[in-house]
Amino acid sequence: MPTLNVSTNVPVDAVVASDILRDCTRIVAKIIGKPESVRTPSKFSYHQLFDEIPLTADVLDAFVLVSCIYAMCKNSNEDRFSAQYVMILINGGVPIAFAGSEEPAAYGEVISIGGLGPSVNAKLSSALAEILEAKLSVDGSRFYIKFYDVQRSFFGFNGSTF
Repeated sequence: MPTLNVSTNVPVDAVVASDILRDCTRIVAKIIGKPESVRTPSKFSYHQLFDEIPLTADVLDAFVLVSCIYAMCKNSNEDRFSAQYVMILINGGVPIAFAGSEEPAAYGEVISIGGLGPSVNAKLSSALAEILEAKLSVDGSRFYIKFYDVQRSFFGFNGSTF
């Protein structure tokens, strides 16, 4: 799951935060090549499919497990068991001194399992800087971003590594 965490010394109200979250989610998903989220069809209902099956705790547990596995695998071309959606966090009003000044500034971290590299990082850095400049008046030269391309962990359902 690609994750973007942005901290800025500019106060961020709920409306601006919502705009930033939406725009950053779209940009991160597009540039890294992951869907923004995993959605099921709105008309889909388990009850329509399984009206004849008594919904005991065991049956419900099985449905949840299958749904989780399906959501993790859906739309994945390269990695069948990693989450594919994007998470964005924004922290406004954080005290930041950048180059000895407390003028509007921001620090960001992008963490992803694959999908990062020099050209992707450059595109993402530029696009995110544009969003922060438009929404928070943070000059692109006062935005520092760090990229982490991490390795996937393999965990079984009981927490054991395999």
